[in-house]
Amino acid sequence: MKKKIALVLTLVLSLSLALGACSSAADSNLASAPDSDKAEEILGEIADLDDAFGGGDLQANPVTLKIAVLPIIDTIPLYVADNEGLFEEVGLNIEFIPVSSAPELSQMVASGQADGMITDALTVAFFDKEEIKLQIVRYAQTPSEERAHFFILSAKDSGITSPDDLKGVEIAVSEGTIIEYVNDRLLEKEGFTADEIATIAVPKIPERMALLASGEIEAAVLPDPLASIALSQGATVVLDDSQSPEYGASVYAFSTEMIEKHPEAIRAFVETIDFAVELIELDPEEYKPVLADNNLIPPPMLDDYVIPPFPMGIFSEAEWLDTLAWAQAEGLLIVNIPYRDAVNASFLP
Repeated sequence: MKKKIALVLTLVLSLSLALGACSSAADSNLASAPDSDKAEEILGEIADLDDAFGGGDLQANPVTLKIAVLPIIDTIPLYVADNEGLFEEVGLNIEFIPVSSAPELSQMVASGQADGMITDALTVAFFDKEEIKLQIVRYAQTPSEERAHFFILSAKDSGITSPDDLKGVEIAVSEGTIIEYVNDRLLEKEGFTADEIATIAVPKIPERMALLASGEIEAAVLPDPLASIALSQGATVVLDDSQSPEYGASVYAFSTEMIEKHPEAIRAFVETIDFAVELIELDPEEYKPVLADNNLIPPPMLDDYVIPPFPMGIFSEAEWLDTLAWAQAEGLLIVNIPYRDAVNASFLP
């Protein structure tokens, strides 16, 4: 194994485990840890990371990936992998570029200031409408029946408590993004016609939350964790995508230029995120400080906040086709982009 002993020890301590056969105390720790077999398996896989990606080629010639990030819960695996030194271990230098809105996110990649981002399929489609400039390489986050990803919230004193109350009410969204797409799809499922859905553009997520908290807007669509913060300030959940989990996925996407220039780096990135997801699943409480350290959740909310599970795998063709259908119906897109061109599954383990 080429794995550095210091990193293994860091991971072991972070998971409250000991490597087997080192001592009776280590054996005892491993046996008493939650899901110890899974932990042992993860540690073994992490220890093989160097061999998995070119026998140290990336270690000898590290690649820098610049990633634009919004203040959303989807970023947790990124920060965990960075904190645990996993990116460094496979020869990746990760630079985070914080932004506050989806347009800023796209601008960073379009201008070459970022190589990749956590984004949505609509953004990828807009990049790729003339030529394939951006490709999806992995899911970032998905809703489930147990845990929503996006929420349509009403302001504290708005009197809006049910979907019917939203008819004709301007809902703050980021236009032409997954925020507006999820909003429309959820309301359509409630029987809304196009003329009953009203929106107002507020691209910056923190500004959207602030306007909702002040009552200057009556309703808004927010992702977690800002949705959780809004709820703590008195907002009400009117609808969320746990009822329709096929609509709320976010994705990791990289420029085609970076993918073609450094495919080994993208492959290492995808698998490293997989390892980070496994570590979070094993002990989510261990990684709560990541939320506060990266300004995702205010420290007073940490105790009550539950880190959601994160998915493996990649955006499906059915999801891609529905995304295109919505964009075309809205007049935002006039071309069909083949799924196999925009979604690159070749980097999955």
